[in-house]
Amino acid sequence: MVERAASVEISGKVMYCRGRWTLTHLADLERQVAAIRWPEGQGVICDASGLTALDTGGAVLFQQSLHAAHRQGPKPTVQGLRPDFEALVQLVGAQQGDRGGKGPRRHTRIERLGEAAWHQWECGLRGLAFLGETTVALVRVLSRPRSLRWRSLLRMLHIDGVNALPITGLLTFLVGVVIAYQGAEQLRKFGTNIFIVDLVGISLLREIAPLIVAILIAGRSGSAYAAEIGTMKVTEELDAVRTLGISPMDLLVIPRTLALVIAVPLLTVYADVLGVFGGMLIASGQLNVSFTEFVGRFEEAVAVRHFLIGIGKAPVFAIIIALVGCYQGFQIRGGVGDVGRHTTISVVQGIFLVIVFDAICSILLNWWDL
Repeated sequence: MVERAASVEISGKVMYCRGRWTLTHLADLERQVAAIRWPEGQGVICDASGLTALDTGGAVLFQQSLHAAHRQGPKPTVQGLRPDFEALVQLVGAQQGDRGGKGPRRHTRIERLGEAAWHQWECGLRGLAFLGETTVALVRVLSRPRSLRWRSLLRMLHIDGVNALPITGLLTFLVGVVIAYQGAEQLRKFGTNIFIVDLVGISLLREIAPLIVAILIAGRSGSAYAAEIGTMKVTEELDAVRTLGISPMDLLVIPRTLALVIAVPLLTVYADVLGVFGGMLIASGQLNVSFTEFVGRFEEAVAVRHFLIGIGKAPVFAIIIALVGCYQGFQIRGGVGDVGRHTTISVVQGIFLVIVFDAICSILLNWWDL
């Protein structure tokens, strides 16, 4: 009978490992290990004095064999293993996260909660560091306007401002129509048709138009910022930019942030006009409120402070959206899948923070009777 080049067998409580445990014989060894019936509740002694060769693949299988024996009883005892083979087995065990042969330990709920809290804490610290770095870069650029990349700023103004006019105008016009139509159904019952002007004017100028514009920009521009910067990071373009001595903050973050700070308030004014015009059409058709009556009531009922409050929130919305999009772009570490994940995160976080800020403003303004 021809002796096997590599073998593993168990006799009583002793497991004998012999021959060349290398990749060449790994398939045969795996079948032998799978066929072993380990004694239950008894400690196994592994006799490795017969090993003549061991590579990484063999060391992995050796560790798996010990783990399989450990699952049925106490931790196996290894005898006769050459020092160089023992060092390789220990290295493989460390890389696999060896925990005494029992495999990776399952985390408790408290541990998972702690890990999640620590992860959020680290994300918060990175976000604050990014905010501080952006603030320093912005102050530096504003103190030296010639250092601002005006061509990049104008390009982003065109992309994020001019190109956003059609969708922003259409959506706010339709929102104005919906608000006026729904309000008309209720106001007609009480004969207070003229109050449609108050409903449309105050709600659009103060809350709805700025919020709609911010949500559209977060989905349109915030996601684009994250995807563009993330793609540049994956393709190592950011490393090339740093090698040339150019700051990614000055090149990518500052022009995008300033472009949105300029574009979002202008888009908000544009949305105010079209939204009110949509409400004016419905008021004329459904409530017999003419354009002249609408404009006259608008001047009386809608104070300038409502318009200023809406416009005042727009630059803050712009800063939130731009910084969240750029920050998520810089956080990308993997490949294309990571780009898509962080792009989605940038949109969700941007919209969430915009709504949170808007809610805080509403509460504070209500306290101040504004």
